Amino acid sequence: MKNLGNLSPAPGSRKNRKRLGRGIGSGLGKTAGKGHKGQKARKSGSPGIAFEGGQTPLYRRIPKRGFSGPQREFSVVSLKDINRVCSVDTTVTVLDKEYLYKHRVIKSMKHPLKIIGNQPVEKKLTLIADQFTSGAKGAIEKSGGTAKED
Repeated sequence: MKNLGNLSPAPGSRKNRKRLGRGIGSGLGKTAGKGHKGQKARKSGSPGIAFEGGQTPLYRRIPKRGFSGPQREFSVVSLKDINRVCSVDTTVTVLDKEYLYKHRVIKSMKHPLKIIGNQPVEKKLTLIADQFTSGAKGAIEKSGGTAKED
């Protein structure tokens, strides 16, 4: 019977690592397969990934311009998700961030809420969110509901 305590790899699937520099008879003694002298024979011999043989590397030749400020992260909810929630809970008339978090439509309360989409809303609802897309706002108002920005 196999348990966690007596598991072992399949025969032949694991191979011992090649032991370098252990005598001339091993085939990889003395220089351990690195040849004689030179940069690649040294302990930290491999140059960095951006090294171009002394030529100015690409990342230093290309100009750095512009600035990207802090990106704002949103909890995005589609009108399709709102229709799905309304079909499960038929008594709901007001949808806000707390309600959507409680019903696991959004994962976090710390990000601002944004409503997207343009599919028709099946019910007359009052939606409270930080932002609405123009299509979402139009679809909500078309169904007789209201879209309030918090």
